[in-house]
Amino acid sequence: MNAIERREKILRLITTSNEPVSGSSLSKQLEVSRQIIVQDIALLKASGYEILSTNKGYILNNPSACSRAFKVRHTDADTEDELNTIVDIGGTVVSVYVWHRVYGKIETKLDISSRRNVQQYIDGLRSGKSSELMNITSGYHYHTVRADSEETLDLIEKALGEKGYLAPEI
Repeated sequence: MNAIERREKILRLITTSNEPVSGSSLSKQLEVSRQIIVQDIALLKASGYEILSTNKGYILNNPSACSRAFKVRHTDADTEDELNTIVDIGGTVVSVYVWHRVYGKIETKLDISSRRNVQQYIDGLRSGKSSELMNITSGYHYHTVRADSEETLDLIEKALGEKGYLAPEI
C-alpha cells in the first residue's frame, strides 16, 4: 500500500466509524508507526479535510464534503484549461501548493469554483505583477479539489490524466 492509498484508507476508516478512531488503532490496522499516522493526518488536514483530534481519537468534522489533492504539472499556457476542466466537472479548486526543497510546503488558498473565478485568476496573472507558484518547482504543484462526491473527484482525475496534466506520485 502506498502513501496515497493509506491516506484514503484512513479517511474511509474515520468516515465510516460511529466513534472516534484512535491513532494507535489506525497504526495497527495499517501496519505503520503512530508517527506515520500523525504525518498522514497532518497532510490530510492540509489538503482540506476537517479532521478533529479528540482525546478519544480522530473524527471527520464534515464527511459530506469530499476533497482530494492532485499532483499536476503543465505549462503556464495550460493553467486556464486545467482549472476550467476541474470546475466544469463540478470541482472547486480549494488551494494550490508546492513542495520546495528548502522552504517546505508553500500553499495559498484559491477557492475557484466557476469559469468566472478562473478568468479572474488568469486576469490577475496576466497583469504581470506575479507569476504562478508552480514556476518555483519546474511546473510541479498540487491542487486540493473539493467536490460533492468521490465519483466527481474520480471524473476530475480521469480528465486531468487524459489531458496529460497529472504528474506521477513518487
